[in-house]
Order: sequence, then C-alpha cells, then structure tokens
Amino acid sequence: MRFVVSFLLLSTTATLAENWPQWRGPRMDGTSNDHGFPTAFEEKTLAWKTELPGEGHASPIVWGDHLFIVAVEGEAEERILLCIDRHTGQKRWQTTVLKTPLEGKHRLNSHASSTPATDGERVFTAFLDQQEVVISAHDFAGKQLWQVRPGTFASKHGFCSSPILHEDKVIVNCDHDGLGYMVALSRTDGKQLWRVERPNQTRSYCVPLIREMAGRTQMVLSGSKCVASYDPRDGRLLWIMDGPTEQFVASLVQDDKTGLLLMSGGFPEHHILAIRPDGLGNVTDTHIKWRTNKGVSYVPSPICENGWFLIVSDSGIGHCFNAKTGEIVWEERLKEHHASLVSAEGKVLFINDFGTLRVVKPGKKYTLVAESELEEKVYASPALSEGQIFIRGSKSLFCLGKRTPQTAAK
Repeated sequence: MRFVVSFLLLSTTATLAENWPQWRGPRMDGTSNDHGFPTAFEEKTLAWKTELPGEGHASPIVWGDHLFIVAVEGEAEERILLCIDRHTGQKRWQTTVLKTPLEGKHRLNSHASSTPATDGERVFTAFLDQQEVVISAHDFAGKQLWQVRPGTFASKHGFCSSPILHEDKVIVNCDHDGLGYMVALSRTDGKQLWRVERPNQTRSYCVPLIREMAGRTQMVLSGSKCVASYDPRDGRLLWIMDGPTEQFVASLVQDDKTGLLLMSGGFPEHHILAIRPDGLGNVTDTHIKWRTNKGVSYVPSPICENGWFLIVSDSGIGHCFNAKTGEIVWEERLKEHHASLVSAEGKVLFINDFGTLRVVKPGKKYTLVAESELEEKVYASPALSEGQIFIRGSKSLFCLGKRTPQTAAK
C-alpha cells in the first residue's frame, strides 16, 4: 500500500467526540467535527486492515468501540450484519439477517448497498426480499430484536434504501417503480408510526436529510420527479418542488452560511439547484436561488464546507462552487466516482472507484493537500470518527489513523 498524504491539523476547542451512526454521519451531510486525523498516510498510519466476507457497497458505521457493516454472501444468498472491533479490526460476530434469492440489479449496484444505522443500543438494517422491503433491528450482541416488512419495492436497478434515525423513529424512503412510500417505524418494536405516499411512482434512491431549517425541523429529499420537505415527527408535507428531473440518488446538503439547500440530480436530465428552505406548499416557481446543469453528480452525494459547495460527477469531474452564487471556481478530473464526499478540519476527502484518495482544501483554486492509493476498488462512502477514517474497499475494511477519544473540533 502506498501512502503520500498529509492532513493539516487546526487548533481546536475540546468537546465530546462524535460517532458516525448512520448514512453520512451524525448530521447526515458527510461532515465530522472531530480532529486528530492523520498528518501523514504512511504504512504506520494504517491501524489495521481486515478482510470482509461477501461483498457490498454500504458504508461502515461507528459507535464507540463497535463498527457495523453489512454484506451479501452470494452463493449462500445470505444478507449478513457484522460487528467489527474498532481497536483490532477483528470480527466480533456475524449474523444472517435474511436468506433469500438475490434480486436483479444494476451492474454498479450491490445486494448490500443500504448503510445501516445505530442508536447505541440497536443496529437497524434494510434489505430486499424479492419484492418486499425488510427492516430489522439487532442488539449489540447480534440478537434479532424485531423484523418487519413495511411494503413492496420494484426497480430493475435493485435496492438501496438506507434507514435513518430521528428521535424514537427509524425512517426509510422507498421510492420505486410502483406506489412509492416513506415510513417511520418505532425503534423499540418496529411498529409503524406514520406512513406517507410518495408521488409519481418513479425509482429513486435518495436518503433524506433531517435538520433544523428556517425555524422548523425538516426532512428533505429529492426523488420521484420532485424535491420535498416533510416534518419527520408525523410525515406532514411542508413544501414540494416539481422536478427538476426524473430520478435521484445523491442526498441533499445545506450551506450553513446562506441556509441554502443544494440538490444534485440525476437522470435523464442533469441539474444542480440551490433552494431556499422557508417555503410552504408548491415552491417550484418561487424558491430556487440559482441553478446549473454543469458539474452534476447522479450517485455521489456532494458536501458544503465553509461556504463552498463541492461535488464530483460519476464520470469523475470534480467541481467547486460558490454556494451563495453558483459560480464555478474550479474543476478537476479525478476519475470515476461513486463514493460520496466527506470532510473534517476544513478539508474534503474524495475517493474514486480505483481507491485513490485525495484531500482537497476548498477555495478559489484547486488545492490538493494530499493523495494516496488504497490498492482496492472503492464504491462505499468513508466514515470518520475520533481521528480515524474507515473505508470499505472491494475486499477489505481499512482503518487509517490513531484514535483520539473524547475530543472534537468545536
């Protein structure tokens, strides 16, 4: 393994460190407030590397000393959940969540693409059993606590619906080629707490973003020919925007400086929209701040960092926008990408399909801080926690960096 990387450390104020408990981390936007990430990716920076059974594109999640990841063992037709010891990389346990024939999928998808989620007591997973969605909860010893089937799902591209957590709920978006829906289940027993029917009956794979925006808690996602905001407590629709295209995968992000939501999609038309999140009802004609069809990603989710909006297209062209104005300040060829962007200490981590990591400092020009090679293909998005970077390769799970517990950047 060759490492020639440098992360710049910033002076920080100590606060509690963060877990990485679900898709795109604690804020569902790819950002980590932790610090102490490695200053040089050399051989000694590799804390451990462990071979994974089966295959999958789901990201690892982190809670304390525990890592959780899902995979599929194709010959056995088993969808499995694994617990990995954070200190050693050794497998603590492995359990079969579902055993069923494998569904059809796109060549770039996997049969274990849905990132799990954890609340520190339970681990929640999502898989597909033929045409039925299966949501399960296991405890930290691998014991199944409950399993429910909230509805059907049909797509020639396969399944990828990552569960997310809010208060007492597990929320799963199931846009598909049929009567699409989004459902909230009780974390304790899997009982349905609310259910909303999604419009337009078109496959999409967007994981919602939940946060306080415009004075209210909003759950925003693109998918099925629209962009929509809901109240995650009861599923009530707050606002909706028509289009701008048919299918979506990438999650939305928010620029903290302007409050704008940034959306990228998708297929067949390509759009990036900056949206004001303070609307009510249909806001198609009133709440778009700026738009472009340049630099669009379909699969990789973008990121906002210090007023900059960074994104990489599936074909591997990276762009940096001024999040306020939509001005493109640089573009760079980075090769094919499917992993989403993550950031820490003011730096953004890109990792392409061939395992090349690049650390970039956002700004008016492309500033490459570091570059390294993992020597495995990578389709899963990294997880960041307490100074360590966890990356799922095609065969292995990598842990980079030394753990720095109980500290984070404020």
